[in-house]
Amino acid sequence: MPDFDLQWEPLPETGQPVGLKVDATPAQRPGPVTLEGRFGRIEKLQDHHTENLWSAFEGHPDIWTYISTDGPFTDPEIFAEFITKRAGLTDPYAYAILDDNGRAVGYFTLMEIRPEMRTIEVGHVLYSPALKRTKIGTEAQYLLARYAFETLGYRRYEWKCNALNAASRRAALRYGFTYEGTFRQHIIAKGRNRDNAWFSMLDSEWPARKTAFERWLAPDNFDAAGKQRISLSELNGFAG
Repeated sequence: MPDFDLQWEPLPETGQPVGLKVDATPAQRPGPVTLEGRFGRIEKLQDHHTENLWSAFEGHPDIWTYISTDGPFTDPEIFAEFITKRAGLTDPYAYAILDDNGRAVGYFTLMEIRPEMRTIEVGHVLYSPALKRTKIGTEAQYLLARYAFETLGYRRYEWKCNALNAASRRAALRYGFTYEGTFRQHIIAKGRNRDNAWFSMLDSEWPARKTAFERWLAPDNFDAAGKQRISLSELNGFAG
């Protein structure tokens, strides 16, 4: 069970413990930005990404198993309709992940957007086999988190996943999220019970997480064969 040190101060009128005062200026909503990295880029999901995404996802139904409402797709026309719908939403707000050749090889979204509370979630993470365990796969997470914290002004960045999705749980810890607990029977997904594991990253933690991402992504962290010298898990203090 997570044990967090709660920050508080006494309420002047009663002496009761209350949370510290924070800047209540609302954060901004996500927009159609292009975020350039060393290994690729992310940009607003649009219809023209459909062909690349279909090629990347086709024949890999397993990537949809833990997505709560969508997929897998076997018909390219139905998939195209889905991408059009996904691209038109403002919450979740979807971004395509492009490799260094400009091909869309996955997408993810910013969702559960609450500007007044300055809370936002990264979700609907769809990584094709061409994106998994790649530098751009990690870099994309860095670019989106940096955008959420530094440009949009969020103070809490969430990651939620099916509690049975071991790969997603490991990824959250590797990226520097903190496990907060599991919400039992949280939703019904595709007719099945889903317990949700909750993770978060706070604005106060972002500077250290940013340093870890940038250290991992640095050219000198990879040898001539492209093998990492130090893992992101190590940099973030996660030994799993």
